[in-house]
Amino acid sequence: MSETTDTVDTNAGEPTRCGFIAVIGAPNAGKSTLVNALVGAKVSIVSPKAQTTRTIVRGIAVYGPAQVIYVDTPGIFAAKQRLERAMVAAAWMGAAEAEGIMFVVDAAKALDGDSERVLAQLKDSGRKAMLVLNKVDIADKAKMLDLTKRLNDTGLFSEVFMVSALTGDGLERIKAHVAGLVPPGPWLFPEDDISDMPGRLLAAEITREQLFMQLSQELPYSCAVETERWEDRKDGSAKVDQTIYVSREGHKSIVLGEGGKRIKSIGAKARAELEKLLDRKVHLFLHVKVKENWREDRGLFSAWGLDFNA
Repeated sequence: MSETTDTVDTNAGEPTRCGFIAVIGAPNAGKSTLVNALVGAKVSIVSPKAQTTRTIVRGIAVYGPAQVIYVDTPGIFAAKQRLERAMVAAAWMGAAEAEGIMFVVDAAKALDGDSERVLAQLKDSGRKAMLVLNKVDIADKAKMLDLTKRLNDTGLFSEVFMVSALTGDGLERIKAHVAGLVPPGPWLFPEDDISDMPGRLLAAEITREQLFMQLSQELPYSCAVETERWEDRKDGSAKVDQTIYVSREGHKSIVLGEGGKRIKSIGAKARAELEKLLDRKVHLFLHVKVKENWREDRGLFSAWGLDFNA
């Protein structure tokens, strides 16, 4: 993980290419799992619940002389609340600024209203996109072929890929295609970088992932995580203090759990994941606070890279 944006001239003697590919789609289509698989490392949090991704995450992959920056975006749906509107706006902004667009569809499901909404906006934009039918390993083949034909008939797609982000099937063809799609130019990031996400935001996202994994039903959507302090210690470890904001007093007791067991489990698993990603020891301290109006906090929107006024 790195925050640098300096250009890099690499692969001396071989023309370099570099560009952005936006990954869009309805919630729970498997966008983040796909980006992680294409990068070859975890850059986006994932959970079985829809709308896990709240902000734009950029995953950086190198395929020969090409550096491809995948822009993982929040799922696009019928937004009502301020946070939801900001998430959807971020998704379309990521698409507008990218050299290529990858529309991910869950091949195991029929098209829903959210997917239809994305198709309509793609048509209005006048841009061609790559169609990625994900989860082909669990899809009914006949239904998947019908879905593919229906989507192809829209005329919105330049390429069609059938993949399983979970098993890796079909991903090499995507990599080869996007490596040739991005334009000639110098790399924007060092060769070893896999994301441009700041460490503080990464840490908050990893903890939020555990909220989705360990809390039931709608509660994770009522939580936010902020990394308030980050201290790099002389022994190479990091001390990280985070606050988990909940909307109601009753939610606080659920997050804490009986005798603090839940928050200890959340912290232990988030710490282990962070240590694996950062390759260093992490001392993670979690605090839970009630903040009824956290969805109206401009500072949180800014930290997530979201437009408060979207």
